[in-house]
Amino acid sequence: MPTITTTAALTDFCAKIASAPFITVDTEFMRETTYWPKLCLIQAASEDHAGIIDPLSPDLDLKPFLDLLTDPAILKVFHACRQDVEIFNNLKAMPTPLFDTQVAGMAAGFGEQIAYDALVRQMLKVEIDKSSRFTDWARRPLAESQLSYALADVTHLAKLYPMLRARLEKEGRLVWVMDEMTALT
Repeated sequence: MPTITTTAALTDFCAKIASAPFITVDTEFMRETTYWPKLCLIQAASEDHAGIIDPLSPDLDLKPFLDLLTDPAILKVFHACRQDVEIFNNLKAMPTPLFDTQVAGMAAGFGEQIAYDALVRQMLKVEIDKSSRFTDWARRPLAESQLSYALADVTHLAKLYPMLRARLEKEGRLVWVMDEMTALT
């Protein structure tokens, strides 16, 4: 699967997802040897398009994607977003509005701090291969297994979010999650 490594390719990808009511976002980063996390990969998807962005590419300016993150017309969906939000806030691109499926999962009765793979398993009946989770995301080239793992994080999230939101709306708990998201941002 091709990784987005140029500003032109990123601009094209962002144009494809810019009209979506929501996009799903995840990051891979290294934090072991740095005070601030080192952003190594960004994954994003709408219901129709998905992409992997390589922020370490020397030919890439993240501005088109950072502009999407701050677009108030597009809901940004993450799972366990606190570290991702920290990274984007450091880049002066606080994702707003925001929806965290871990917080939503708790409000929907899936338990406190439900893991992403557990939520996907319970809601979508899909098993996620997490074997690439703790790899060196800064090392290039990335293996196909790493890219598949990374992309699955946002493509499953794009399927899961509408279901989770509908459940929260039905139970009258969506406002709880949105209040928490407002406090977070």
